[in-house]
Amino acid sequence: MFLPKYPDNPTPPPAHTHTTAEPTPMRRPVPQVSVSTGAVAAVLVGGVVLTALLAAVAVTAISMAVAAVVLRSMLRDQHRR
Repeated sequence: MFLPKYPDNPTPPPAHTHTTAEPTPMRRPVPQVSVSTGAVAAVLVGGVVLTALLAAVAVTAISMAVAAVVLRSMLRDQHRR
């Protein structure tokens, strides 16, 4: 019942399987992308402007936080008297 079943005429597997070598794919040339100096300047100016706006927002937020802390402490001192 649990004995393995062997084929009637066993043939050994081939010692070496011959595989055909696939030809290496041809590399397609990458299209040349020309970037003008005007485009580079526009990107740089845009980056500088956005950085300046981000810095202005950060400075405004910090100054508002400091002003809120100062006002809160002044109002707390006034309520204590």
